[in-house]
Amino acid sequence: MASYTIQDINHVLKGELIGNTTQKIDGPEELQKAKSNHISFIGSTKYVKYWTDSKACAAIVNDNITVEAFDNRAIIKVKNADLAMAKVLELFNQSPPIFETDIHPTAVIHKTAIIGKGCKIGAHCYIGKNVELGDDVILYPNVCVFDETTIGNHTTVWSGTVIRERCIIGSHCIFHVNVSIGADGFGYRPSDDGRGLVKIPQIGNVIIGHSVEIGANSCVDRAKFSSTIIGDGCKIDNLVQIAHNSVMGRYCIMAGHSGLAGSVTLGDGVIIGGSASIKDHTTIHSGATVGAGSGVMNDVKAGETVLGYPAQDARDMLKQWVMMRKLAKQ
Repeated sequence: MASYTIQDINHVLKGELIGNTTQKIDGPEELQKAKSNHISFIGSTKYVKYWTDSKACAAIVNDNITVEAFDNRAIIKVKNADLAMAKVLELFNQSPPIFETDIHPTAVIHKTAIIGKGCKIGAHCYIGKNVELGDDVILYPNVCVFDETTIGNHTTVWSGTVIRERCIIGSHCIFHVNVSIGADGFGYRPSDDGRGLVKIPQIGNVIIGHSVEIGANSCVDRAKFSSTIIGDGCKIDNLVQIAHNSVMGRYCIMAGHSGLAGSVTLGDGVIIGGSASIKDHTTIHSGATVGAGSGVMNDVKAGETVLGYPAQDARDMLKQWVMMRKLAKQ
């Protein structure tokens, strides 16, 4: 693994270096776990108390937080320690798994498939009829891409992922392990005789924009007709459900265990907290935030933050919680 001086790291961060350390830095670590060869991060005042006793030789600190440098222990002041941390992690990021052959001999590739330049296809992958892979696409072992699907340049698909037929995937996307793209939407209706359920055919597809990242074991279902759409730059956590005919705008975030029911519409820059659930045919307008664990039953205005179950304006919900605590103490 690479190692860097504090000057090397500050050259990347372009922060304010206070103090100095001669210790070579071999990686980042939490303040409480760090050793003398580690750099750490302080993005909140609640972590300042750990700095004095930490063994870390350096820390990256928000410039609005007061932290003292010690002998042979430096600090780098930056505007945003979280964003600076991302740059430091990139410095120490190790190379992904190596392909010994670009296309493994056990991969099954239909004769009509079009494979772009520089693609890497791992063991036991399946690529169906009329599939098109752009340049530099990476499919790790045991990925299935079914008929007439297209995948854009520089997209990476990790093992166990299944992309069903007729889906359209953009460039520079990342799908982590066991992602499901284009499975049937959940559509059933009671039969006329009331003695069973009728499955509603799901004949649409999934369209995913550029630079989308989808976490492990998440599902994006195909539309009943037309398309389920994920806009450019969206980031989706592990174990997220996106149901048929939902439409996400650009640069939305969905945290783990959250879910969209059928035909939900998100504007641009919407944030959905962990374990939040959104009712079908609901619209959450651009810039809105849904708090963790909330249940959205009605449309949410642009820029609004909602909390609770059922979700309400965050300020109103917080007032209710305060009143309930006061009543409980009476």
